[in-house]
Amino acid sequence: MANGTGNDVSGAVTNLLETLGKLAQQQVDLLTSGIKSAVGLIEPLGKTATDLVGSVINALNQVLQSVSAAIAPKK
Repeated sequence: MANGTGNDVSGAVTNLLETLGKLAQQQVDLLTSGIKSAVGLIEPLGKTATDLVGSVINALNQVLQSVSAAIAPKK
């Protein structure tokens, strides 16, 4: 009977360690998924912001060209 109890304890410890390992892996998977989702959200926002800055710079350039053309002496 003593051998059965020893096997039960070692089996329980093994099961506990396996369960802890699975929980740790799930936490890593969850963190990885969260990071991928965050990057997926940030990436389009970064592209949109870059496009917006480019558009603003082009618009300012056109305004400056128009003002320079209006001020420049005509030949």
